[in-house]
Amino acid sequence: MALPTGQCDLHLRLRALALAFLVLTLPYHSSVEASWWMLGLPNSIPGANEVTPMNYKEVCKTMHFLNERQKELCVINESILMSVGMGAKLGIDECQHQFRMSRWNCTTNRDTSMIFGNVLAISSREKAFIYAVSAAGVAYAITKSCSRGDMNECNCDYRMRERRQPKGNWQWGGCSDDFQYGEKFSRDFVDSKENAEDVEGLVNLHNNEAGRRTVRSRMLRVCKCHGMSGSCSLKVCWRKLPPFRTVGDALLARFEGASHVKLIERKRKRVKKLRPVHKDMKPPNRTELVFLEESPDYCERNDTLGVMGTRGRQCNRTSMGMDGCRLLCCGRGYQTKVREVEEKCQCRFVWCCSVECEKCRYKREEHICN
Repeated sequence: MALPTGQCDLHLRLRALALAFLVLTLPYHSSVEASWWMLGLPNSIPGANEVTPMNYKEVCKTMHFLNERQKELCVINESILMSVGMGAKLGIDECQHQFRMSRWNCTTNRDTSMIFGNVLAISSREKAFIYAVSAAGVAYAITKSCSRGDMNECNCDYRMRERRQPKGNWQWGGCSDDFQYGEKFSRDFVDSKENAEDVEGLVNLHNNEAGRRTVRSRMLRVCKCHGMSGSCSLKVCWRKLPPFRTVGDALLARFEGASHVKLIERKRKRVKKLRPVHKDMKPPNRTELVFLEESPDYCERNDTLGVMGTRGRQCNRTSMGMDGCRLLCCGRGYQTKVREVEEKCQCRFVWCCSVECEKCRYKREEHICN
């Protein structure tokens, strides 16, 4: 039934006010979300080249995008600031690598505190991946700092030596990466901004933990042979972090199978748990990613969310995957352009000791989404 003209105008004005309120509040919400990720961007640390054992505590206190607990952890050691920054950069770079040919390509905005735009205002599977890979990145970078001896609070993990020695011609020794410390630090630093009483906080904490567990489950055993004349009569082995690309690949697989969940609260026991929206799905385990809302449309530009859209993106004409022109261009079609490229070719080694190359020009076809 149609509304009277006056009521219709009032209805439209209310809708406009609601939309304006949403647009105004989203940036604030996202800036809160972004926070410590700023450490992963170039020039985010004031006077980074001048951070010294004398002034690093003051530098930590000036970081307005860190919460109080994060500032407390920052001042423990002069290496923590740089290590967390390396962890944040690891997460951002890996996210952009894994989604480089997807409709959403993990775009970051370096000119604002809203690093990932307002995409993080939606509790989607993309947000789940960002949280997981970032928490994993911090645990990874801190562990690396421990093994290098950059921090007094940790070093090599010698606990493996104290365990019961394995059977066979090898034993634990060497300098194992202390992922237990890195994991604990990541939990303390990254999780400190989450509220476990809130459904979004529960989801974020779950995905943070999934990222860290992905690293832990892929730790490598590295061995070195000992014995006369290379006989390898005894091998000494230690635990080592996997390449971070291995972690990113595993999290991408988790992204594809992420669970759509909702909050279940048992008032008698005062227990809050995440359970699948669809009853026929099994509850997610601690290594799986979870999300609350379906993803937005990444096909068209959305300045409110910070979505760039796929117009102008380069696609692969022969691929049937997400990087293919049919899917990446969202059915809008594409244009083929021919560009002249100059590259080094016919390189040869010249004694001693240089490589000389010629310059070759050739034409390359590029396919650009409409």
